[in-house]
Amino acid sequence: MMRKRSNHSRAPPPPPPADWEVLPGGMLVQKRLGGISPDAAPPVPAIRLRIKHGLAHHEIYLSSQSTFGEVKKILWEKTGLHPQEQRILFKEKERDSSAYLDTAGVKDGSRMVVEEDLTARAKRLLEMRRVSQAERVAKSLAAVAVDVDGLVSKVSEMETAVGAGMSVAEKDVVELIELLMAQLVKLDAIAVEEGEAKRKRGIQVRRVQRNVEKLDQIKLKNSEPMHSSSPYLQKQQQRQQVVVTTKWEMFDAVAAPGMAASTVPAGSRIEWQLL
Repeated sequence: MMRKRSNHSRAPPPPPPADWEVLPGGMLVQKRLGGISPDAAPPVPAIRLRIKHGLAHHEIYLSSQSTFGEVKKILWEKTGLHPQEQRILFKEKERDSSAYLDTAGVKDGSRMVVEEDLTARAKRLLEMRRVSQAERVAKSLAAVAVDVDGLVSKVSEMETAVGAGMSVAEKDVVELIELLMAQLVKLDAIAVEEGEAKRKRGIQVRRVQRNVEKLDQIKLKNSEPMHSSSPYLQKQQQRQQVVVTTKWEMFDAVAAPGMAASTVPAGSRIEWQLL
């Protein structure tokens, strides 16, 4: 006998309980935090620590999940020791700044000792001095670079003027050379170490040297007559040179007979006198 199929579809599965959740893969797992939102999670309890620093004693309060580095920051305000200069001892063992209090076994009322790390202090002071020196060098190089920029601009203006056939005052050229040399003295007085600062100083030194050489060329061109390029005057200068040479040759020709006469033996002259 044929049975009639029911048109009713299968009922959906019951929803998961409130304390469970379905992962994207379909797996049913218990909800994290037991259905409690992170905001409603119980706060981490604060603990009290007793810190000894020399003859002084301090009490601080912070989370049990804090690090020893955070303890050092709080002690900085109380002891005046920079966190990098502190050594924290817990259970007679020095603790790293990145270590957690609860992991190290710190509990409410635990005692610690903080000491000054003289080696770390010396290193920090040296680093501060190095950074300060680097900042001073950078400022000095920047100031010289600004001055050199202004002087280089004036050199370019002089080059343009001389290239256009104009003449510039020699005192202006000499003054500009002296100003550039003064910048070179400043650069030489800046003490730099190997690295970026030394490279920047070398760039400014080469800029000054190139522009001093340009001014020397300008001074040389400026000392030449402006009309020396005229063909007629060039021929005149050549003639004057020939005349000077000719005079020296005539002087030699006049002096030659005298020199020849002086080479005649004395006896010969005596015979001429007798005649």
